[in-house]
Amino acid sequence: MLLNLNTIRLYNFKNYKTINFDFCNQINCFTGLNGSGKTNVLDAIYYLCFTKSYFQNQDFININQGEVEMSISGVFNKNSNIENVQLIVKKGSKKFKLNNNEYPKLSDHIGIYPLVIIAPNDIYLIHEGSEERRKFIDSFISQFDKEYLFQLIQYNKTLEQRNALLKSFFDNQNFNDSLIETYNLKLTLTGNIIFEKRKLFMLDFEVLFTKYYNLISNESDEIAIKYESQLFNNNLDNLLTDSIAIDRASQRTTKGIHKDDVLFEINHFPLKKMGSQGQQKSYIIALKLAQYEYLLLKTGIKPILLLDDIFEKLDNNRLAIILSMIANDNFGQIFISDTDKKRLEEMFKDLQANIKYFEIDKGNLII
Repeated sequence: MLLNLNTIRLYNFKNYKTINFDFCNQINCFTGLNGSGKTNVLDAIYYLCFTKSYFQNQDFININQGEVEMSISGVFNKNSNIENVQLIVKKGSKKFKLNNNEYPKLSDHIGIYPLVIIAPNDIYLIHEGSEERRKFIDSFISQFDKEYLFQLIQYNKTLEQRNALLKSFFDNQNFNDSLIETYNLKLTLTGNIIFEKRKLFMLDFEVLFTKYYNLISNESDEIAIKYESQLFNNNLDNLLTDSIAIDRASQRTTKGIHKDDVLFEINHFPLKKMGSQGQQKSYIIALKLAQYEYLLLKTGIKPILLLDDIFEKLDNNRLAIILSMIANDNFGQIFISDTDKKRLEEMFKDLQANIKYFEIDKGNLII
């Protein structure tokens, strides 16, 4: 199925006042010095697909300094249907519209326009805690499984309510056993569904991931990506019941699928501790390329691919692999940011594709 972003308009977004971009249907390259605003355009595209920034947790931070409102508008071509998407953010409010119809829930938009991004800060998936890896998996699965997203939202709401109840018990020095059991039941129902879906997903995804790692890396590494959960050996309801004394003391829920993790291993050791920089780069790129193929298989749509400032950080082997894949018909529309226009032109000179360049300088488009 066809998916292209035809145009995007930024208003008071980050370092942009007002600017419009018209894109081609294959490769779009943004060049300019660091800090010029290249990555900001890619983040705006991410916003249109996920209703949020890839780089900032708070929307108002992305409003141009001194302004009170920002907007991002885009026109998509999805299977020959023209669709208009608009985000409007003010301090304290956020609206997201598809064809002028505002979403009652932002989560309803997730998965409409599949997207994969590869960026330098993706290395956090290896070096940060389990929460970052859960977010990656949750965001990934939510793009093709609406039930998963619904159950995840319900679980997180119930978890927040249970934690608030535990804090109230602690503050008031009381305890209501029947009330906590109500929340235990809700967490168990949703948590079990999420666990089963994560478990099945990881079995399929590991096969694709291994394929891409072996393509990218010349080393004969034995790699593994493993799903770790307390639910493999215990029933969630029993876990919640047995841990109530600890939960009351800590004022939070210490057991459940919100403690799951994804373990990255190389040659039977943690990648974080034993993997070289090259191995870690290969791991991340393999993760993202496997994500791309998995989304394509699940949705029938070629996801939009964002490549943020990665070419100067890749060796020739990894660069050649990515370029050969870009030339493959399995890839759809691609957006690239890089500091060196000549480098991009040299890389793409033999590529039979539509390529459009945008040179950015301090939030302005150089014609």
